[in-house]
Amino acid sequence: MGDEMRINLGCGTRKLPGWVNIDHDPACEPDVLHDLEEAPWPIPDCAAEAVEMHHVLEHLGATTASFRAIMREIYRICRNGASVGITVPHPRHDNFLGDPTHVRPITPQLLELFSRRMNAHWREIGTPHSRLAEAWGVDFEITERRTSLEGDWYARFSRGDIDEDELRHAMATYNNVVAEYHIVLQARK
Repeated sequence: MGDEMRINLGCGTRKLPGWVNIDHDPACEPDVLHDLEEAPWPIPDCAAEAVEMHHVLEHLGATTASFRAIMREIYRICRNGASVGITVPHPRHDNFLGDPTHVRPITPQLLELFSRRMNAHWREIGTPHSRLAEAWGVDFEITERRTSLEGDWYARFSRGDIDEDELRHAMATYNNVVAEYHIVLQARK
């Protein structure tokens, strides 16, 4: 493996050309066969300029200890400034709730726990947030967060049937409004 690489973790059948595609299932024919629940990963320190996890992270880390190891491995393989693209089902969507292999909801609020900047802010203002960046020795900053709306909600919003305030209310109140989160982290070292 080269000095700087782009790594598609948990690629499944969604292999990306020019990326190192890693999966635990030999039927997917990944470039590297490895179970991401087993640390350390066969990737050198600070090798990744970009990491992609498309519908993967919600399947990993059922226990706090295993989730800690996974987040630390992601951080270990990233060089300073590396981007980590994460796409996951919204935890209040049937796509998340109906799959027994989904072991952990992934939200922007969860991923903020891995920002040293946010950890320092919470300490300063005295909030009880878990300061996992400090405790687990990682530092990721959220640089982008988007949601993908469920088809009917997207259509209603696009047609102007509901405005932004009504959509925000629906997102906070109902299941099956947001289908996915798309979040980009940046590793800070």
